[in-house]
Amino acid sequence: MKQIFSFFLSILFLASCSPKDPIVGQTEITKWQGDKPGAVSITFDDGIVNQLTIAKPILDSFDLKATFYIITGKVEGSGRGKFIGRNPQEIIDETAQIPTDFSNLFERASLIAYTGTSEAEDYHARIGSLFEQGRVEDAYALTDEGFAKIRSGQMKNTDDVVFHNNVEDTTTWEQYKSYSAQGHEIASHTVTHPRLAVLDEVNLMYELEQSKADLLKFIGEESIFSAECPYGTENERVMHYAHQVYPSSRNRMPEDWLEEINRGSDMTPGESNKEYVQWQRGPLTRTTPAQMKAWTDTVMNHDNTWLVLVYHGVENLGWEPKKREELVEYFSYLKTNEDQLWIAPFRNVTKYLRERKATEVEVDVESDELIINLTCSLDTDTYQEPLTLKTYIPKEWSKVKLENGEEIQELEIMQDEKGNFVIYSASPNSQGLKLTNSKS
Repeated sequence: MKQIFSFFLSILFLASCSPKDPIVGQTEITKWQGDKPGAVSITFDDGIVNQLTIAKPILDSFDLKATFYIITGKVEGSGRGKFIGRNPQEIIDETAQIPTDFSNLFERASLIAYTGTSEAEDYHARIGSLFEQGRVEDAYALTDEGFAKIRSGQMKNTDDVVFHNNVEDTTTWEQYKSYSAQGHEIASHTVTHPRLAVLDEVNLMYELEQSKADLLKFIGEESIFSAECPYGTENERVMHYAHQVYPSSRNRMPEDWLEEINRGSDMTPGESNKEYVQWQRGPLTRTTPAQMKAWTDTVMNHDNTWLVLVYHGVENLGWEPKKREELVEYFSYLKTNEDQLWIAPFRNVTKYLRERKATEVEVDVESDELIINLTCSLDTDTYQEPLTLKTYIPKEWSKVKLENGEEIQELEIMQDEKGNFVIYSASPNSQGLKLTNSKS
């Protein structure tokens, strides 16, 4: 899917305002939905069953929506993990004669996870880790070691539970579809959770495209907007392919106006002067609720910060699991501060930011009404996240009515140092929104 970017927000005033009240009609799209000071997205990786049976009910009890990045190949009925390419035995035989180098690493690293043992899957993961650390020669050597074991018959099945073999993860597509209908985002974490940086092109694209195809088939368009490539990779080659398949990736979302602080960075939001900061934090087993609350407080003390929480294990399953009682305490804290936080899935926040940057606002100021038209340059089939508008009104207006098609609502009049204003929501291509002084 082609991704459309627009890096500007143009606000036009098409009629002259009274010299005594030049603020009237000025309209802006607020930085965050609901005119909140900041945003929080709660995300979960790997599709661990406890995320759905323990964490999700806690979220539901507070009416909080999250993003679940699932490994689609684990779900019954999906496309499974597989090696695409030459005859595997031919490749294995070649490893006895030709050492691994850059010309053959990706093919061999793609194959090794499909040679029949969980130990070989572990080799694939470690090869990818070395490669992404820049230890390329070590990655070559480990690849040669793994295939030597395969050729000699020494590679054994360790029966270790790996992400894409976790037999306890039995969530069905019917369940995932119902979770999506409830407002949670169900999104891609690839087919098998591989180290994408060491896959060759055909296998890398299969992991991305097959996962997308299954999400589209079993859930729908709402589940194919964002993805998370495993291990939090920021490999440029992987991102190049991922952004061809998905409009957004939690790994990277490069925009001139966005600072991305990944989980491994010590940078704080206050160190950036960009319009927006996406601040990723990964709550680990040792991360205390107090630390997590401090992250939230940072969001509320800035006006540009989007806290993206990355969870994995819950209770006794998954990597770095968090306890039920910790989730209850922290999610309760988020809910308590909901008046200061826009808490929404990753997909929704991403769409809002892009729409805000790509939408023109035109205001026609009349004596007794304001007419507002929005025009967004993004694909309207994909981008329909409601925008929050702030419009200044004449000071003599005592009641304000918003007409949006057949929908009519009364708006609360608020005031700041500039004058009186109202806050309201509209889709990014709304036309003919009418604000009037409603005296009755």
